[in-house]
Parts: sequence; C-alpha cells; structure tokens
Amino acid sequence: MPRTKKFTREQLEPCLLPDIPRGDPIPPIVWRELFGNDHGVEVEIGFGKGLFLTTSAAANPEINYCGVEIERKYQLYAATRLIERGITNVCLACGDGREILRDRIAPRSVEVLHVYFPDPWWKTKHRKRRVFTPEFVRAAGNVLKCGGRLSIATDVEAYHGVMTRIVYGMGPAFRELPPPLPSEGKDESDYLTSFERKFRMEGRPIYRAAFERTEASFPDTLPQDPGLTRPFKEFDKYNSSPPPEDSST
Repeated sequence: MPRTKKFTREQLEPCLLPDIPRGDPIPPIVWRELFGNDHGVEVEIGFGKGLFLTTSAAANPEINYCGVEIERKYQLYAATRLIERGITNVCLACGDGREILRDRIAPRSVEVLHVYFPDPWWKTKHRKRRVFTPEFVRAAGNVLKCGGRLSIATDVEAYHGVMTRIVYGMGPAFRELPPPLPSEGKDESDYLTSFERKFRMEGRPIYRAAFERTEASFPDTLPQDPGLTRPFKEFDKYNSSPPPEDSST
C-alpha cells in the first residue's frame, strides 16, 4: 500500500465529526446539516483503514456515508485517504459504534448499515466486548428505514453463525436477503475492507449475510446473546440458515 501524505488536523476536519467534550449534552446527528443535502445515508460501524468508505463514496457521490471507528489513529488514517482523493460525501466519527447508534442517530434515517469483519473476541472473558449483540441489532433496527438493509461479513464461520442467529432472534423485524456475491478481486474497489483483501488473497472463505428491516416491531424481550452462552464452534452449522425450531415447546 502506498504511503499516505500527512495532513494537519485542521486540513482533515472537513471529514471528521466533531468530538463531544466529556460531560456535555449529546446532540443528535442531523444528516442534512452534516452533509448539506438530503441524499440517502449509509453507515459503517468499525471502518478500520477506510477502504470500503473510500471506494464506495467515490463510486456513489449521490450517497452520503458516515463511518464510526473506536480507534483514533484509524479515523485520521481514513480521513487522510479521503482528503487525498478529494472525496467529500463521507464523515468519520471516533467513538463506540454501539453508543453512537443508540444516542446520536435519528430513528429511521439510515438506508444501509454495514458491519464488516468485527473482532470476534475469542476468549470467553472478552466476549462482552463484541460489537454485534442483541442490543446492537435492536439499535441498528431503530436507525434503519423500513426497507433498509443490515449487511454483515466475517471470515470466522462460527461468528457468522452467532451474528445471524442474533438477527433471527429479532423475529419478523428483519427479513433475510440473499447474501451479496463476492466480486472478482481485480482491484481495491472489489474488496469490502483491507481485511477482506488480505483474507481472500490467502484463500480464506468469507461469510456474508444481508437483512432487510421490515415494519414489524422488535420482541418485547430481547433474545439472549447466544455468543455468551455457548461455545463458538456450536454455531458453525447455523452459518446460512435460521436455527432449528425448539422441539420442546
């Protein structure tokens, strides 16, 4: 990968969502004020080095993109890529994606929510750090428009099983769509993220899923997080279909 040019923080600011000082009220994000137009908005949680946002925004200038990343260094790295390429339809936030979805993004205001290659946190004691939980999926469903999409991908088959089982647990609030087909991988624009490019070059499979937000409400009680109660390996068999009916009920 070519070295990126260094920019000052001031030069990167057009791409950055301002931080909220600790203790200040948390203002909602108003897309029209942020982007200066009424174009549709897509959000990526955990954008890493920003490959998906950079290539997608360049290819779709009529769409606004908001990326959320907890690591400051990656926020600034991705902002540098955007400034270098003159891309203006992306805004990058640094923070916890779960909190930003819950506290700052207006209900029914997002067309697509992208979650690509989230950390599976293999150790049992670390699993509570995972982004993709029932609470996260409910927050995702709250911000998605009716007909909006939740798009996920991972290289870990068992984690794919956990994520899809969580969405299935939301009942009719989400409808499963055919998973996106992988592209040929001829150049950067054919990969979702730098992780996908690395994994596919190594010959590792990628597990994908997509769900459409319906008009249905969420269940009154959120389902238990299956990734916290059972070993990861038990979910491999659930990677492409809903879990079987419980015969005891």
